[in-house]
Amino acid sequence: MTTAVVISDSHGHRSAVTRIAPLFEENDLIVFLGDGVGDLYAAQTQYPEKTYLCRGNNDFSGGAYEWVIEEDGCRIYCCHGHRLGVKHGLERLAQEAKEHGCEIALYGHTHRAAVDLVDGVLCINPGAIGSFAEPSYCYLVLHKGKATPTIVPLA
Repeated sequence: MTTAVVISDSHGHRSAVTRIAPLFEENDLIVFLGDGVGDLYAAQTQYPEKTYLCRGNNDFSGGAYEWVIEEDGCRIYCCHGHRLGVKHGLERLAQEAKEHGCEIALYGHTHRAAVDLVDGVLCINPGAIGSFAEPSYCYLVLHKGKATPTIVPLA
């Protein structure tokens, strides 16, 4: 079993990242999906072997535009989502995930937490962890090819 903390869209609100930082040590993966990549540099320094940083449309350095993570029988496509038009639908995201041989896609950008099945691809948005109306993150469990996402409100 592999566990992950998936976050996105901190937009410079490091205090929100600091609040969940204790989770970084106890989980196997830390996945940041863009817009505030600098807010996760400390985590990347402390846990380089398990931290994945995606670059968002408001990030001008650091992070990759996309990652493919393979863990516990799951292939996961990770991106911010702005380049795939996720605010207008998830079809392009699902297609891109499939082209990378992935059955799971993690994305951000919309600031709204969501879990949707699109054309056989489980699309997961952890919501925005920054100072927004309903900040949240995703706790993701991977086990023998199955993914179980839980959206966690950051109250």
